[in-house]
Amino acid sequence: MSMVGSSAVAEPDLALEADLARLIVSALSLETTAEEIAPEAPLFGAGLGLDSIDALELALAVSKAYGVQLRSDDERNHRIFASLRSLAAHIAGHRTR
Repeated sequence: MSMVGSSAVAEPDLALEADLARLIVSALSLETTAEEIAPEAPLFGAGLGLDSIDALELALAVSKAYGVQLRSDDERNHRIFASLRSLAAHIAGHRTR
């Protein structure tokens, strides 16, 4: 049985990533543009430089925009919030709107 053409890794949803980047810039009043957020760059620390307060505000904005609940006590948060791409993939798999 051949697995040609199938992949275990889903293709990134580029439209969702662009929409989410705009949401991040808007919700957090960042002094950068959505286009300047690299999909795989870290959102926290040395990457985009977000902090824990930003995480709370971003979780609220994501909940309002996509219906995805992001809980502060979720042990997967370090993976979910690792980058724009990882956050978009999580939203794509859990969104209600």
